[in-house]
Amino acid sequence: MSDSNQTEPNGSKADEPLSPEALAMFSKARRSFGISIGILLLGFMAIGFALVYRVMRDRPEPTIVAEVTIPVRAEVVSALVSDGAINVTYMIDGITTLALFDQATGTMTREVVIGAE
Repeated sequence: MSDSNQTEPNGSKADEPLSPEALAMFSKARRSFGISIGILLLGFMAIGFALVYRVMRDRPEPTIVAEVTIPVRAEVVSALVSDGAINVTYMIDGITTLALFDQATGTMTREVVIGAE
């Protein structure tokens, strides 16, 4: 077994408490390490934000068709663009219908009759 009071190469005892100067030096080293790690993390975050910004900025705007065709005499109740589709709700002869159009081409993809009055 090793003796806990064995002397180290510099002549001090292994279990002897550190001097105030050594404690101050360790405290300064910890502070310096914490500051440098904080700056490193901020740098990584800045790089991450820059990459996300570049990806989002360079993405082209989605194309939206200028007009869609609905039946004559139809009264439009609402129209909105959602998830790559143009949703148009219209009434014709008392029947409410929801028409789904492709956002890029303007062709009708689906038509749903909601109800009659």
